[in-house]
Amino acid sequence: MSALATGKNTPSKEQFRFCHRLRVRWVEVDMQKIVFNGHYLMYLDTAVADYWRSLAMPYAQAMEMLGGDLYVKKASLTYHASAEFDDLLDVCMRVTKVGTSSIVFEGAIFLGHKCLISAELVYVFADPATQTSKPVPDALRTWLQAFEAGEAMTTCAVEPWASCQAEVMALRHAVFHQELAVPASVLSDEFDAAGTHAVVRNRLGQVLASGRLITKGQAHYAGRMATLRALRGGRLGAAVMQTLEANAQNAGVESIALSAMCSAEYFYKRLGYTAFSQPYELVGIAHVDMQKPLIKKLHD
Repeated sequence: MSALATGKNTPSKEQFRFCHRLRVRWVEVDMQKIVFNGHYLMYLDTAVADYWRSLAMPYAQAMEMLGGDLYVKKASLTYHASAEFDDLLDVCMRVTKVGTSSIVFEGAIFLGHKCLISAELVYVFADPATQTSKPVPDALRTWLQAFEAGEAMTTCAVEPWASCQAEVMALRHAVFHQELAVPASVLSDEFDAAGTHAVVRNRLGQVLASGRLITKGQAHYAGRMATLRALRGGRLGAAVMQTLEANAQNAGVESIALSAMCSAEYFYKRLGYTAFSQPYELVGIAHVDMQKPLIKKLHD
C-alpha cells in the first residue's frame, strides 16, 4: 500500500540544479494502481548515483582517492501525492549542508511541476574498513559547493604526452583493452610522443576522457578517443574533439580525418563529420572513415 500525506510547504523544481528523469514501470505499481511507497526510495537512490555523475565523479575511484565512502544514516520521506504507471518523473536532488562528517541531501520527486514526494537523506563519510565516521575531505566539500553554485565540474585542455601518458594509458587500457578486447600492444604507438593530446579532468584531477590529433604526411587524424565508462553521455568526448579541433584550427589545419567505430558513427556525425568509406574491420571491430573540414581562422 502507498502512503499519502498532505502538506503546503513543498519544494519547487526551480530550487534544484540537478534532476534525474525516469518513467514509472509496471512492476513498481501496487494493487491500488499507484507506485508502492518503498519504490520512491529507490528512485531517490538512483538519482543520487546520477548526481555524482553530474559532478564528473567516477564514484568508486573518487571515494578511494578521498579515503572513505558514504553511508546512509537517515532517510525520511513525505508523501504529497501518488505517481502512476507510465508517469514521467523528475527526481531532483541538492546538497543543503555539509557538516563535519555528514552530508545532507534534499530530494523531491515531481510530476511536471507538481511535487509528489519530498525527502531528506543524511549520509555519513566513513572509513570503509571500520565504518566509523571521519571528517568530510575538503576536496569533496568544495566540490559539492562548487556544483551547487553552478560552477564547471571539468576542464579540457591540451597536455604534453610526458605529463599525461600514465593516466591516459590507464584510461585506454580500461576502455580499449578491458572493454573492447583490443590488444594491449596497439594502445600506443610512435605517434603519441609528437601528437596533440586533449585531456578532460575533474576536480580531483582524475582523467575522465582523452583523445589525440596526429599528423601523417599532409593529413591530420584524430583518434584514441576514450571516455571512462561510468561518465559516458556527459559530452566529455565532445569536449575532447572540440578542443582538438580548436587547436588544429589555430595551427592552420583545414580538415581532420578519423577512423570511427561504427557504433560511434552517430556521435561523430553530430559533431559535423561525414563518412567517406564503406565499413571495414580494424582490430576486430567494424570501423568507417570520416572527415570534417575546419573553417579557416580569419586573420586581420
